[in-house]
Amino acid sequence: MRYAHLIVCLGLFVLTGCQSTAPRDAIKATDVSLEDRQVQTRRFDGMLEPELLAASAGVLQDLGFNLEDSEARLGLIVASKTRDAEATVNKRFLQLLDLLADIEIPYDDEQQIRASIVSWPQEGVEDSYFVRITFQRVVWNNENDISRRETLNDPELYQRFFDRLSKSIFLEAHSL
Repeated sequence: MRYAHLIVCLGLFVLTGCQSTAPRDAIKATDVSLEDRQVQTRRFDGMLEPELLAASAGVLQDLGFNLEDSEARLGLIVASKTRDAEATVNKRFLQLLDLLADIEIPYDDEQQIRASIVSWPQEGVEDSYFVRITFQRVVWNNENDISRRETLNDPELYQRFFDRLSKSIFLEAHSL
């Protein structure tokens, strides 16, 4: 019994000595991540944060998203929508191939697109807030397996969102 305790203690001692350290640059932002952050972030002046979050939620709903979670005190909104993943022609061809030749080839079937919005005040400037939105998607294939998880980095997608948000804020500010 004494040897068993000694072996366990020595084993734990050896395992703690095998600690690995993260590389120095592991959490350093790359040029690409900084560019993405610039595309995903805008500053809005002259309104209160609750109004800005309400306008953001409204734009997401107009784009077909369902609000999943929001915490106004933290400046957070999370929304999602489920859509078809690939072109119908592709799906139909692969389904026909499966029926005629009994060859089952997995194909992307459904996707969930998630939008996450975070807002925070600009330091030292009253009624000025930053809004950052990120879009991600998870794609499932016809066998209900996840085939892809990715962040959507298309600058045009983010520009369209911020254009709509700016219009919404303008209309709200002018009671139109």
